[in-house]
Amino acid sequence: MVKKDRSEIVKTTYQFKMLPELYQKHLKNLLSESQLLFFYLVVIIVQDIKNVKLEKIAESLPLPIKCNSRRKKLQRFLSLPIFQIKKMWFPIVREWLYQKFDQQQKIYLAIDRTNWNNKNLLVVSIIYKNRAIPIYFELLSKLGSSNFSETKP
Repeated sequence: MVKKDRSEIVKTTYQFKMLPELYQKHLKNLLSESQLLFFYLVVIIVQDIKNVKLEKIAESLPLPIKCNSRRKKLQRFLSLPIFQIKKMWFPIVREWLYQKFDQQQKIYLAIDRTNWNNKNLLVVSIIYKNRAIPIYFELLSKLGSSNFSETKP
């Protein structure tokens, strides 16, 4: 197996342009500078290898440590409390809503329950320009359909 040298990826100037400014602003408030650079590196690698498996990302990380150590570093990083949906994603969605919608404008939500890889998933999405943008999801414990009392907040 040929190892790819991805050290040039980190040096490129587009790394700060790959995420919308709204995301960058929010991430700068949550992460230290080294964490932010590591986050950008992981995003670049995921976009490059088009795979989200921990092992594949760890293999591609240009760090001078063993692959198992890179995997553990990645696990520790992604386990940080700031990566919880309420701390990272909700503030971004809230700010986006303020930017895109007037206070009097109606916002349509779609609530959908679906099976995905034998998992029962409840997804709440905002309808924007005829697209459903997921803003929240929850893994449901049972495999069947949900009733109203289970889906209401």
